[in-house]
Parts: sequence; structure tokens; C-alpha cells
Amino acid sequence: MAEAKNYFAWQGRLVTRELGRRVVEVGCGLGNFTRLLLDREAVIALDVEPACVDRLRLRYPDQPNLHALICDVGTPAFAEVASYRPDSCVCLNVLEHIEDDGAALRHMAAVLAPGGTIVLLVPAFPSLYGAIDRKLGHYRRYRRGSIQKLATAAGLRIRKAHYVNLLGFFGWWANSHIFRREAQSQRQIEIFDRWVVPIQSRLERLLAPPFGQSLLAVLERP
Repeated sequence: MAEAKNYFAWQGRLVTRELGRRVVEVGCGLGNFTRLLLDREAVIALDVEPACVDRLRLRYPDQPNLHALICDVGTPAFAEVASYRPDSCVCLNVLEHIEDDGAALRHMAAVLAPGGTIVLLVPAFPSLYGAIDRKLGHYRRYRRGSIQKLATAAGLRIRKAHYVNLLGFFGWWANSHIFRREAQSQRQIEIFDRWVVPIQSRLERLLAPPFGQSLLAVLERP
């Protein structure tokens, strides 16, 4: 949903307030979210695609606190990130693209000192999985219970875990199971971003919904 400015700003507010001063961004892509982290002491932005890392470096050329690296969180080479002394990791709509998500989470935990934080935003509810997910390269969708199992196996504890985007749940279900779409239409994105997000984001700030399109989890290394 890169075109959805209100939605992206909403995600950014949810995530950035949970992060520390030295942040590892796993799966930085072209750097849309990286921009929101540039006021930190250090940002270690990683992606497996060299073209994305090159674009990121060109996009933010004069940022001495930005370290853009070609790196796969699922490989042993990720351990070298510990040399930057990160206090937090963020994985924003990326974990579902990784086949061995357990190994990825363990590797993130291993580069943090005790007290370090991992913030995940992932698509929620396996029942929503459909053609759009397959087209996007999603291996899975998550529930709070599945995140709890991953966290426990990685030696992490959950500080916070709640669903977000209540109305998006119904829209995604309809696209997947009624209309059988392989992608969201631009018109759908525009309507959702312009009319739904401003109201829904305020309401969910007051009360987390019992279910939603996505799941926000804040994990801590003891």
C-alpha cells in the first residue's frame, strides 16, 4: 500500500514509538519507512535486493547515521549486524515473506542485548489468506498464538500484541474469498486511505480491536 499515504503514516506512528535509538530495519525496500527513522542515532537498513539498497543510498545520500547493507536475516552473516550495537529491530510486513520465519526471529534476537526490542507488523489470520497473499509472496498469515510460539522459541517475551485495521479485515476477506482478486484495485486503496483510515486510526488509538487485517507485536529480549 505504498500509494496510501494516510495508511502508511498510521503504520509509522504505531511502529516508531516502540523503537529505540539504534534500529535495524529488516527488509527496508526502497526506504519509505526508513525515512521515519532518520532522526535516530543509527539506522541499519537491510535488504536482500541489491537494487533496493542502491536506491536507498541514492535517496538519502547525506545521512551519516544511515548504514544501508545487502543482507539476508536468514543467513549467518546477519550476526555481523551486532557490531552496530542495535537496541531494536523492526520488521514491517516482511516476516511473512520469509520461509523460515523462526530462524529470522532468532537471528534478530541474537544481535540485541538484553532489554532489546523487536517490533513486528505482519498480516493477520490464516483465514484471510488468498490469491493476493500468494501474488505478494506471502508464506502465511499470523495469529497472536503463532507469534507467541515464535517468540518463545527465540527466547523472547511479548510486551504487546494486538490486531489493527478492523475494517481492512473485511475488505481483505471479500477480495480473497468473494471477488477472488489477485490484487487490490487502485480505487479501493484510494477510498480506504481517504475515508476510512483517518477515522479508524483515531478509534483504534482508543481501543484495540478484537481482530484486524494486521497484527502488531512488540517483543523483548529478557
